[in-house]
Amino acid sequence: MIVGLIRHGLTDWNALGKIQGRSDIPLNEEGRQQAQLLAERFAAEPRKWDFVITSGLSRAQETGEIIAKRLSIPVYDPDSRLLERSFGKAEGLTAEERETLWGADWDIQPLGQESIEEVQQRALAFIEDLAERFPENNVLVVSHGGLLAQLYRALYENQYRERIGNLSLTVLEKKDDNWDLVLYNCTRHLASPAAKTRE
Repeated sequence: MIVGLIRHGLTDWNALGKIQGRSDIPLNEEGRQQAQLLAERFAAEPRKWDFVITSGLSRAQETGEIIAKRLSIPVYDPDSRLLERSFGKAEGLTAEERETLWGADWDIQPLGQESIEEVQQRALAFIEDLAERFPENNVLVVSHGGLLAQLYRALYENQYRERIGNLSLTVLEKKDDNWDLVLYNCTRHLASPAAKTRE
């Protein structure tokens, strides 16, 4: 089994540096263009994908739909385990605003946010369930930066900690009990000639 893990495209809140969490902020036009660029990359590559599954938040859902339409594959029902980490009172605030209110360690304070351990547990539960249900398929998964970062930290014991970019692609291959990392946090499709003509 091969899984392509994708962070959704850009939103206005992303552009402003605001943390989104469960707030349902839609893609902006640049985010839609990013999704189209990744879709074109997939269409040009030899690997075939069978279906897309997303978190259900509109920014992930629309990203998945744009890709699925280009590849003529179905979008399966959303899975709530792919939702972004809930950030409670911090949602809608920039990094500067969060640190002004609560200090540099705001991320671990009791602000009504989901714990890192909870995020990792549900991300791992999702991917193991996916492997059990679809062992012969190649699946595209559209989720969120916070969730994907915690999934990679859980799978690879904190070896991979860089920021997960909008419309980045990570590819995992299931081999026995392990998930081999084939590609990590790749955004080369956003630097393609088609991307440059849109600037």
